[in-house]
Amino acid sequence: MELAIAKRRLTASIEASAKQVLSTDGLSGLFPVGTWVYLTDVGVDPLETMVAAAAKVSACGYVPVPHIPARRIASRDALELRINRLVSEAGVDNVLVIAGEADRQAGPYSASIDILRSDVLSKHGIRKIGVAGHPEGNTTIPAGIVLSSLLEKAAYAANTDAEMRIVTQFGFDAERFISWADSLPEQGISLPVHIGMAGPAKMTTLIKYAAICGVGASMSFLKKRGSALAALAMGFDPDPILLAMEDHMASNPFTPIKAVHVFPFGGLKKTANWLDDRGSWDIKKSLYLDASVI
Repeated sequence: MELAIAKRRLTASIEASAKQVLSTDGLSGLFPVGTWVYLTDVGVDPLETMVAAAAKVSACGYVPVPHIPARRIASRDALELRINRLVSEAGVDNVLVIAGEADRQAGPYSASIDILRSDVLSKHGIRKIGVAGHPEGNTTIPAGIVLSSLLEKAAYAANTDAEMRIVTQFGFDAERFISWADSLPEQGISLPVHIGMAGPAKMTTLIKYAAICGVGASMSFLKKRGSALAALAMGFDPDPILLAMEDHMASNPFTPIKAVHVFPFGGLKKTANWLDDRGSWDIKKSLYLDASVI
């Protein structure tokens, strides 16, 4: 029985800021060995801090997955320096390439596809690449452009040796996310999808981050649910959302959904304990991602 339950659990990666990584005592052993730890880059941390955080993640036995924000990179030399240091000093071989919602374009890269086509990643041996997905749309980009951008990235992956995946923004409407992911193959996009979701946290915290990250539609869905008032008092339980996706995966084995990417708004330890308790992780046995999710 336990084996059957474990098989239907979606495994998870986790997000953290560089400062969060560097300031967390006991980071080693908090996650299973091999956990993908995405390192947020919102333009506030210098390269030195990002490299130090990636090196610490690697030293703990995890896989650092730094964000590469196209619009914030000032030049090709700056991109070369960033990638070279992440690879040589922190062993990075896995990244998330994003546009980077900067007000102004700092250099020659206006979108993530420009980073992919620059050859800098492949030159440094980086083949595992995540790109952004927006099940609720992107408030700064028209829907048609969002789709054409994903099609470009899928074409890039098909014509190179890149192992590409789509990593989505977090949300709360499981049906909406499932429908969006399952529609991708019909539109010519056959990349695996890692669905973003919030870990357990206070509702007030989620509301704040939902507003910042532009996921208001999904947040409205959550607040309209019958349990919303209780949730405001007791906190957010992400398990029903994740269970809905796992049920869908069990009955639809060809769904592009292969994993979840968790935003630990309630803290790293609380999120890690939740993932371990529910069976998405097994910290003692260090069970984590395998090749089937990529």
